[in-house]
Amino acid sequence: MSRGGQRPGGGALALALGVRRAIGICLAFWLALGASTVPVSADAALRSPTSVQRREGTLESALRQHVETLASDEYLGREPGTDGETRTLRYLARQWFDIGLQSGTNDPGNAWFAPVVLVERVPLGSRAQFFHARKRLALADAETFVVTSGLRSLIENAPLVYVGKSTNIAIARTELAGRIAVVLDSQSDIRIDKAAGDRAGRLLDAGASAVITVLDGDIGLDGVIARRSRAGYALANQRLGGDIEAFLTVHAAEALLASGGAGSLADLRRAGEARDFSPRLLGISGTLEATSRETRINTHNLIGRIEGRKPETGAVLLVAHWDHFGKCASPPAEHLICNGAVDNASGLAVITEVARTLALGRQLDRDVYFLASTGEELGLLGAQAFAENPPVPLDRIVAVLNVDSTGIVPAGLPVSVIGKGMTNLDEHIARVLKAMKRKIVPGDAANAYVRRQDGWVFIQHDVPAVMVSSAYSDPERLERFMDDRYHRTADVADKVEYGGMAEDVQVQVELVRYLADLKRYIGPPLPIDEGKQTASGTP
Repeated sequence: MSRGGQRPGGGALALALGVRRAIGICLAFWLALGASTVPVSADAALRSPTSVQRREGTLESALRQHVETLASDEYLGREPGTDGETRTLRYLARQWFDIGLQSGTNDPGNAWFAPVVLVERVPLGSRAQFFHARKRLALADAETFVVTSGLRSLIENAPLVYVGKSTNIAIARTELAGRIAVVLDSQSDIRIDKAAGDRAGRLLDAGASAVITVLDGDIGLDGVIARRSRAGYALANQRLGGDIEAFLTVHAAEALLASGGAGSLADLRRAGEARDFSPRLLGISGTLEATSRETRINTHNLIGRIEGRKPETGAVLLVAHWDHFGKCASPPAEHLICNGAVDNASGLAVITEVARTLALGRQLDRDVYFLASTGEELGLLGAQAFAENPPVPLDRIVAVLNVDSTGIVPAGLPVSVIGKGMTNLDEHIARVLKAMKRKIVPGDAANAYVRRQDGWVFIQHDVPAVMVSSAYSDPERLERFMDDRYHRTADVADKVEYGGMAEDVQVQVELVRYLADLKRYIGPPLPIDEGKQTASGTP
C-alpha cells in the first residue's frame, strides 16, 4: 500500500464512525462491523471463539483462532490507515461486543473507535554550503547530508563551533546560541546521561541552531543516509520544532578545516580530549537547509469497558497494540507480509480472552478498560494519544497491564515482570502469583524492554504500568525469536506457543480481579469526587 494520499482503511472506518454519529451507537456499531472490504474468505474466518471452545473445550484453541485470524495474510499485516486496520478493528470490535463489553471511549460521537491522527515524515531535500571570509568552500553534495524534524528548516550563515566531548550540561548557552555545534562521531560515546537522548538532541536543547556530526567513527555517510531517510512518525498535534542536523564525511571536514585555517581533525580531536577544553570557533560559517514530505494517517484506538460496581474508585486498564508493519518484503521473496503473530496478535488474543472470562464472572468493584492501541510500532503513539485524551482521568487508573509479544514460550515457565521496581505494584503481583503457585524470575533483567512497549507511556505519566508474562523468562528462546522472527515475515501463527499464552490469560485474569477488588487492593489515593469518596480511594 502506498504511503501517499488518503489511506483506504482509514477512510472506510471514518465513514462508519460518521454513520454511527448519525443514527445512534448501538445500531451503528453493527453497521460499522459491516463497513469493511473484508473478502468472503476472511469474513468466513471470523468465527466466534466461543463456538470453538465448546467444540474443542480448550482455551488454547480459542487463542489459536484469534491469532490465526489476526495474523493471516488477509489482514494485510495490520498496518495503520489501511484495509488491514479496518479488518482488524472489525474483528476485535465484534468479539468484544459479543463478549458483552461496552464502548469505553466515553464519547457518544466516537463509540468504540477513538480517532488518532498521525503524521509520517520522510526526508526530501538536503543542502549544505560553507563559507570562509565570504568565500564559498566547494564541497560535493555526496559528502554532506542534512535532515530536519520539521517540514522545512533553514539556517543561514551561522558560525561553526567545535564543542569537543561536551554536552549541553557543560556548555554555557551563550556559547551555542545562533551557532552550529560541531561534534566528532568518534567522541559521541562520551555522554553524561545516555538515557536522556542522543548527544545532538542535547546540544539542540541547549540552544545550538544546528548540529553537524563529522563521521570519523565506524559509521559512514551511506549508513547514516539509509538510517535517517526512513519515515518518522508523530501524533498530528505534536509540535516537532524543525530541529536540523547535518553529517559530513571525513574528507569534507578536512577540506573545510584546511580552508578555514582551523587545523586538522586530529588537532580537533586532541584539543577536545583536554580537560581544560573550551568550545572553539572554526572560522567557518554554514548554511543548512532540509525539507521533508508529510503524509497524514487516520487511524484508531479501540476501547472497551466492563463496568464495575463502584466506578468512582478507579479503573484497571489492559492494553495490547493491534498494529504491525503491513508488507515488509519485496519480490522475489515468496512471503511479503509481516503477519505479526507474536507481535502482537498474541497480546490481542490474550486480552480478548481475559475480557471473556471477566465478563462471565461476578461484577468487580472497579471498571476494567480494554485498549487495543494503534501506532505502537511507530513509537507508542496510540498509547500517547490515549494518555493525552483518556476516557477516564489518568489519576483514576490504578494499574495498567500491558500484554505484548506473548506466545514465545510453552507452559510451565516462571513469570517475568517488566517494570519491576518501577511501580507500587510489585508486592501485589507477587501475592497474586504466589496464590497461583507461579514463580517469579528474580532480578530485573526483563526491564531492558520497558521502554519498548506501551506501558512506558503510562509510567511517564505517573500511572503504574507493568507487563507480567512468562514470555520473557527464557533468554535463549527470547533471543532466538528476536534473531529469527521479530519484525520479520517469519512471525506467523503456526510458530506461536499457545500453552504459554493460555497461562498468561490466567495470570492477567487473576491480576485484574485482585487490582479491581477494593478489599484486596485499595490503590493509590484518588481525587475526592463530589463527596462520594475519600482521598484514600475507598468509598
